[in-house]
Amino acid sequence: MADPRALFDLTGKVACVTGASAGLGRQAARALVAAGAKVVGVARRQSALEEMQAELGGGAAYVVADLAAGEAANDLARAIAAPFGLPDILVQAAGINTRQAADDVTPEGWDMSLALNLTAPFFLAQALVPAMREKGWGRIVNFASLQTTRAFPGGIAYGATKAGIGQLTRAMAEAWSNSGITANAIGPGFFPTELTEAVFSDPERATRNAAQTCIGRNGRLQDLDGPLLFLCSDASSYVTGQVLMVDGGFTAK
Repeated sequence: MADPRALFDLTGKVACVTGASAGLGRQAARALVAAGAKVVGVARRQSALEEMQAELGGGAAYVVADLAAGEAANDLARAIAAPFGLPDILVQAAGINTRQAADDVTPEGWDMSLALNLTAPFFLAQALVPAMREKGWGRIVNFASLQTTRAFPGGIAYGATKAGIGQLTRAMAEAWSNSGITANAIGPGFFPTELTEAVFSDPERATRNAAQTCIGRNGRLQDLDGPLLFLCSDASSYVTGQVLMVDGGFTAK
């Protein structure tokens, strides 16, 4: 039997992580570099990306891009490939939650949510898949949400895009997995990030959310590492089209 630890070894792999400037995207970059991958982070804020690169050292590089602006995916793919070559792994953690009630949703907020949370993940994957197909190996990990299956107040635009991510992930698997490319999604529960600052700044609300999990606490950033490395490595070679909820059992209750 082969060493099971080798299943999670990403030495020699190149990964692209969107939303790598903070939160779960930054944590994903940390985990991938620790597992041996070279990582290119993509986000809007250059200063935050510089901090990421300084933290992770020579195993990391970055590209400054506004994914919501509809930048040409093929041009972005070339920029991502410049430091280490075209990626074997694509982790799509960039996202926005406008937190607008249904009656207050604006066309601008709706369009921005769709552009960043749903449109960009598809077209960036589409641009990077040919190189993965040529190698016969690739991993796409999208970021779903509790709102992929649950309706939350103020989350109609965000929830619609995250429900779309669930179906997008299944459709990616159907389209590309026969070429050795798996497509899965992680559905995080409540983790302390910039996106959930409104939740964690209210201790009563954070405590209430923790009580709704089976485990009895909210997420810690390191709780992401194992599931992410599983989906990005050979350990998950026969897993595709799935949404893995990393939520402490929130959606089980």
